[in-house]
Amino acid sequence: MHKSRLGNIVIDCRTGDLLQEATFWSAALGCPLPKDAQASDTFIQLKTKPGDIQIIIQRVDHDPRAHLDIETDAIDEEVSRLEKLGAVPVSRHDGWTVMQAPSGHRFCVGEPYRGGFEQEANVWK
Repeated sequence: MHKSRLGNIVIDCRTGDLLQEATFWSAALGCPLPKDAQASDTFIQLKTKPGDIQIIIQRVDHDPRAHLDIETDAIDEEVSRLEKLGAVPVSRHDGWTVMQAPSGHRFCVGEPYRGGFEQEANVWK
């Protein structure tokens, strides 16, 4: 038995100025920027209400896209569950695995990111 749920929406930006991109998404989504955000940051996490899905603006080298992060208390078990649904692992890292859905969309499976996980996550047997 393990648990998982949607943890983050990550907006991948190929940019030299991540603060400019984060400023747009902050205004578009109504989520304030953190006070210490810098143009050179690797990622900027917008401010959301406690327990809400986190929104992260991330600097990348690939084409711009958005991806989801699924948070889990058992990465290997969640990867296995998702493989049975048709997803395939793309790369494994310390603390997360990049997967590809049957639709071609990439997403990550990693450790819990936000509060309320124990109370609100789906339980899988």
